[in-house]
Amino acid sequence: MAPSARPPGMRALLLLLPLLPLLGAGPGVWCFSELFFIREPQDVTVTRKDPVFLDCQAHGEVPIKIMWLKNGAKVSENKRVQVLSNGSLYISEVEGRRGAQSDEGFYQCLAVNKYGAILSQKAHLTLSTISAFEIQPVSMEVQEGGVARFACKISSNPPAVVTWEFNQTALPVMTDRMAALPTGVLQIYDVGPGDVGSYRCVAATMAHRRRSAEAALTIAPAKESKPFHAPAIIAGPQNVTVSLHQTVVLECMATGNPKPIISWSRLDHKSIDVFNTRVLGNGNLLISDVRLHNAGVYVCRATTPGTRNFTVAMATLTVLAPPSFIEWPESLTRPRAGTARFVCQAEGIPAPKVSWLKNGRKMHSNGRIKMYNSKLVINQIIPEDDAIYQCMAENTQGSVLSRARLTVVMSEDRPSAPCNVHAETVSSSAILLAWERPLYNSDKVIAYSVHYMKAEGLNNEEYQVVLGNDTTHHVVDDLEPASDYTFYIVAYMPMGASQMSEHVTQSTLEDVPLRPPEISLTSRSPTDILISWLPIPAKYRRGRVVLYRLSFRLSTDSTIQVLELPGTSHEHLLQGLQPDSVYLVRITAATRVGLGESSVWTSHKTPKATSMQAPRSPELHLEPLNCTTISVRWQRDAEDPTAIQGYKLFYKEEGQQEHGPIALAPGELLHTLSGLDPRRKYHVRLLAYSNMEDGYQADQTVSTPGCVSVRDRMVPPPPPPHHLYAKANSSSSIFLHWRRPAFTAAQTINYTIRCNPVGLQNASLVLYLQTSETYMLVQGLEPNTKYEFAVRLHVDRLSSPWSPVVFHTTLPEAPAGPPVGVKVTLIEDDTALVSWKPPDGPETVVTRYTILYASRKAWVTGQWQVLHRGGAITMALLENLVAGDVYIVKISASNEVGEGPFSNSVELAVLPKDPSGSNQRPKRLDSADAKVYSGYYDLDQKSMTGIVVGVGIALTCILVCILILICRSKARKSSASKMAQNGTQQLPHAGTSLAPGDMVGKKFDRVMENQESSVPMIMPHGFIDAKGGTDLIINSYGPIIKNNSKKKWLFFQGSNRMRAEQSQRRFPPTARFYQPGTTVLIGNEDSPGSPGQATAFSGLLGAAMDTEHSAHSEGSQDTGDSGRFSHESSAELCLSVALSSSPPSPGSLAGRDAVGDHPPPGQGEGPTGPLAGP
Repeated sequence: MAPSARPPGMRALLLLLPLLPLLGAGPGVWCFSELFFIREPQDVTVTRKDPVFLDCQAHGEVPIKIMWLKNGAKVSENKRVQVLSNGSLYISEVEGRRGAQSDEGFYQCLAVNKYGAILSQKAHLTLSTISAFEIQPVSMEVQEGGVARFACKISSNPPAVVTWEFNQTALPVMTDRMAALPTGVLQIYDVGPGDVGSYRCVAATMAHRRRSAEAALTIAPAKESKPFHAPAIIAGPQNVTVSLHQTVVLECMATGNPKPIISWSRLDHKSIDVFNTRVLGNGNLLISDVRLHNAGVYVCRATTPGTRNFTVAMATLTVLAPPSFIEWPESLTRPRAGTARFVCQAEGIPAPKVSWLKNGRKMHSNGRIKMYNSKLVINQIIPEDDAIYQCMAENTQGSVLSRARLTVVMSEDRPSAPCNVHAETVSSSAILLAWERPLYNSDKVIAYSVHYMKAEGLNNEEYQVVLGNDTTHHVVDDLEPASDYTFYIVAYMPMGASQMSEHVTQSTLEDVPLRPPEISLTSRSPTDILISWLPIPAKYRRGRVVLYRLSFRLSTDSTIQVLELPGTSHEHLLQGLQPDSVYLVRITAATRVGLGESSVWTSHKTPKATSMQAPRSPELHLEPLNCTTISVRWQRDAEDPTAIQGYKLFYKEEGQQEHGPIALAPGELLHTLSGLDPRRKYHVRLLAYSNMEDGYQADQTVSTPGCVSVRDRMVPPPPPPHHLYAKANSSSSIFLHWRRPAFTAAQTINYTIRCNPVGLQNASLVLYLQTSETYMLVQGLEPNTKYEFAVRLHVDRLSSPWSPVVFHTTLPEAPAGPPVGVKVTLIEDDTALVSWKPPDGPETVVTRYTILYASRKAWVTGQWQVLHRGGAITMALLENLVAGDVYIVKISASNEVGEGPFSNSVELAVLPKDPSGSNQRPKRLDSADAKVYSGYYDLDQKSMTGIVVGVGIALTCILVCILILICRSKARKSSASKMAQNGTQQLPHAGTSLAPGDMVGKKFDRVMENQESSVPMIMPHGFIDAKGGTDLIINSYGPIIKNNSKKKWLFFQGSNRMRAEQSQRRFPPTARFYQPGTTVLIGNEDSPGSPGQATAFSGLLGAAMDTEHSAHSEGSQDTGDSGRFSHESSAELCLSVALSSSPPSPGSLAGRDAVGDHPPPGQGEGPTGPLAGP
């Protein structure tokens, strides 16, 4: 948990706020009579019943009161213990009894005046003691001329002085052949008969004197010949730890023939200080007044003279040093509600522990006060913080203190505290805090600071969030689920800060457990598994566990069985299982919010059915000792009668191969697994085995913690990452980048990214990602959704606060479907309007439409014309279209992410322009009638079926029609031949003139009256007008239209006759153009016509054609269809106009050529009449 970062401007403002009151402060604010010690008590060792004085003298503004503390508690004065007038402590008779009567302990004096109090360094009062000999000299026999060594060891306070006696006579400390070392060792070289006797050591202190047991030295005769003997060190140096300024002796005693030469060096190749170092005896190294630079590894080397034969022995010298300051705290003057920071750094060996004192009393962290290894930070200073603060550094070698004064300056023109502070729980990790502006000087408030900390426990960290004066509410996030928090608000103005508002306490909601419990599996029989688990630690539980869900299955079966157990249970027995089978088991814990993460599958093999006499499973306990070591302890079942031969231990990291078996003796009940990886889950199984078979195994999982830094836990957290930058990469991913804060040394840093949608209520859905880089691509996000991101770093198990939150929205998804309702309308001869609707789906975001259109010829070659329109526009104009072409149009929608699919293609036929310049009304097409063009015509099964059925029906209809026409054609041929024979007898010879006009009129009236007449007969001969460039057959009523087709099948001729009959029925005043006995002009094919006749027929034909053109134009304008007229409809309209003339003259009636070829002369095939269509 960490506070939100302050804005840069606000941070600078808060730094200036504490200095503003000082501008008006009068002289003497920083001046006070400094209180310090002239003399402090020192360590002292006395004998029981001896008197002792502990000095203490302070200087400062009087009056100064001196008090004494023993082990942190006030010393009570009595007849034996008195505080003298000069402040010293006098004890007339030191008591050494155990318990409350003992005077041994750490003493400190406390000096107090009106500015505060200071505490002296600690003085250790101890009694002189001496223990029994831990090592006593041992009798030995050496060869004459050899070496002898006696040793003794004793513990005492103060350290005892050890001397030696020979035959109860004191020996000198140093001679040419003897050396008595301060460590209690006596060395004798070149032993002779005069050295035979008894030896003992004497240990003496200021109050005690003890003698060891005697040891006899005897001599064996020396060998006559002394063979070569390689050098050997019989007493090498030992690792030793000494305090600063003490004396140390490193022993080195060697034998060999010839006598070896002993030399000393350092392993780091540094030179040995010759000013305080000398050699004792024949090779012992003595270092007096030990300093820190004397620490290191020393090497003793015994070398055979004149050769390269040598041997070495090494030892490490460790020098301990009391603490000393390298940075002292400085006195400060701060306004009320400001912040004071004291810095104190000390060094020593071992590293000193730093603590802080306020007026001589030890301080503890609370909401406002934060203490780190080298800093003391006091937030929201109140008048009671005006005091003397001391930094105390202590280790096993002593303690040292440094002092500083904090002066609090008061300001009267300050706002009142914010009022009506209340909090509401938002989620399992967020609480909404709201307040009202101060009642006094609220208009001068420039900022608010929100302070919060956990309400339970001691030494909780307080966090602060600085806000502007434009808000009276704030959501505090990144809180721990199911926890109580205390909040208060402070208002700032240029002249200072307000008092703290009232404190409010609010709890966060529960959340799902952060991790599952660790489970243990054992079997009591071949058909059961006992599952047991430990409660989840509180910081991972995140609420009260109300349910456990057990899942198990055979390793060879995918069917999972699930059991739900109450949250108070901690074990369950699975029964009715298969013997000698591997089962997989996992567990999940749940709070009232829901289920947490499931554990990994843990395997366990049930015993064989024949293993009833196998050793039972031991009771297994796993405990992490540190980040790389696990302690494995077990207990054997007391009721198991099986004689076991030992234990087999297996272990593996999750997802890795198993290690083992590790064979353990039957009496071992403890084993340590070391060399493991931090923050990993390990599966351990243990089984006992007999001389017959392996026993039942016990399985358990355990997680190793993260490694703890060498530094103290109460160190300042590292700064958070800065310059967090987010950029949407796609509709489901956002790229994050940040900068690493500055550190004094290159360290391995890991980062945690927090990601969640804005307004998320369920904290379990917050996404946490880890990386070691300063960037990450966060994937799997929802499209077009606003997310908030924050980053924190981890180094040496320390976590920084969260960085400032950055908000960013993912890109929308590319349109999944095409635009719908595509319609194309031809609005001009070369311009069409295309319209559409946006793609289906409320979440679809469209920023651009793409319109593709091309003629069929261009479409085949892929030459599309492209138009783009904005996302808010749903229509476009297609211009410069070519008349007579069919265009294909399709549309797609796109946005910044990508382009969606194209719609179905829509066809638009652009009609060719009419030569007469007539306008035709456009036809509108839409996507419902569209055909899909994608390079090929793709027809599905339904379309093919429809086409086949349609073609079949059409062919059937055509065949039926052909049969009908053939039958009718045969009947007409028979009747036509008979009529032709009769007509030939009545017709005059060729060359007869056309009947006069009045005769034609009469005949025409007769035709109009007789509507039920039979069909006219075909004449065998006709008059051909070769001069006029056309073939005309003329009866008594005028020219007959002849078909222009060269050759037709017989049934098509019958079809033309049917069309003629239908055309005749369209007009009410129908006429019959042939009657028996009518006079008709007949000419041969090659007979030339007279000029007058040709002119007359040309005039008749021209009038008919003009009438046809006029009627055709009017019909195009009046009708709403496409304007496509057939020749047959034109002929009908022409004839209707011709018949409307009354009476008709030969020059006013024109006709067209009949459909069909001219029959050869002499045949009875001719025109079907003037209304015959083409």
